[in-house]
Amino acid sequence: MRGFHLAQVNVARLAAPLDSPQLAGFVANLQPINAIADASPGFVWRLQTEAGDATALRILDDDWLIVNMSVWESLEALRHYVYRSPHADVLRRRQEWFKRLLEHHLALWWIEAGTLPTLSDASERLLTLRAEGPTEHAFTLKEPYPPRRQAPTP
Repeated sequence: MRGFHLAQVNVARLAAPLDSPQLAGFVANLQPINAIADASPGFVWRLQTEAGDATALRILDDDWLIVNMSVWESLEALRHYVYRSPHADVLRRRQEWFKRLLEHHLALWWIEAGTLPTLSDASERLLTLRAEGPTEHAFTLKEPYPPRRQAPTP
């Protein structure tokens, strides 16, 4: 459906400080994986600081949670990047770098094309998903919702 893009936020709890030897493999993969995302079909935008990634940003008032947020043209484009690009190889190694989260750590929602989500939007969507489960307001890759004809309201 034209007029909408898919926003995604995912968080991960660090198993050690970012500058630790334990996270060296993760840090080494940041630039190459971000470059793959940037060049992927359907990629629109990703949250980043001047350093080129979002590792300095925090969400949900937790210094051990790192955040990734991006916008895609479609659910299919995001799925392709996550599961069928070299990102999947890095994803398989996540237990080396992150502690397992028992609550939802990824939330998706539709936004009007041409707009960008904020960290506040991301926090609210993630907390809503955790409290209510998947709805058209915030959903998962396993339980997606189609975009509505009118823009979703926060």
